[in-house]
Amino acid sequence: MPSLLASPLFASTVNVWQVFLTTDRVGQAVIVLLAVFSIFAWAVMLGKYSELKKLREMNFLFERKLGQERHLLDLPENLRNRRDIPYADLLADALEAYWRAAAIGKEKGDDSPRARLEHAENAVQRALARQSLRYESSMIILASLVSGAPFMGLFGTVWGVMEAFSAVSVMQSASIQTLAPGVSAALLTTIAGLVVAIPSVFGYNILLGNVKTMITELENYASNLADRIELEAK
Repeated sequence: MPSLLASPLFASTVNVWQVFLTTDRVGQAVIVLLAVFSIFAWAVMLGKYSELKKLREMNFLFERKLGQERHLLDLPENLRNRRDIPYADLLADALEAYWRAAAIGKEKGDDSPRARLEHAENAVQRALARQSLRYESSMIILASLVSGAPFMGLFGTVWGVMEAFSAVSVMQSASIQTLAPGVSAALLTTIAGLVVAIPSVFGYNILLGNVKTMITELENYASNLADRIELEAK
């Protein structure tokens, strides 16, 4: 009984390297550029995933420590100045704005709790926007690769097909054997574009879901933080 690999389905294999060598310089340049983009996309995806995972773990750990504290307005210094943690950054801005408003209010003789709370809430909103941008950083790069890589591959394919037909047009006789190598080389750029775009689109969607989840968690934390400060200020 003949083996499966000996069947006609597996009898012909494509030598990608040989096809690459038959590609013209423009096509080779496109393929090399897309290969660089592929490496860059994987580096961005893995780096962003690791960053988001680390930030989320630090956020949850800080929130647990904060839940053990009865008073936020008089926290120890080691909990107030952890700017590398998004949750701690919101807390630090809120407390700084609160006590700054209190100091200014005392100087002017108008130290009302409402004014201090408004300054703290505004600081929380600014910090929330800043940390949201931090979460979303590098996402535009992946979005650009997802949308741009197929077009680069298509450009290489159109160029290669044009070159193949131009070469055939000067021959006295043309056949599929003379046209096939040029078309195969042209289609290689489309494959290269898809190799970049397909993993990038999956990675982008996964990371975007994580970012949206973390931003929602950050907004909930900011609301809870504002409530605790308001309760303590009364």
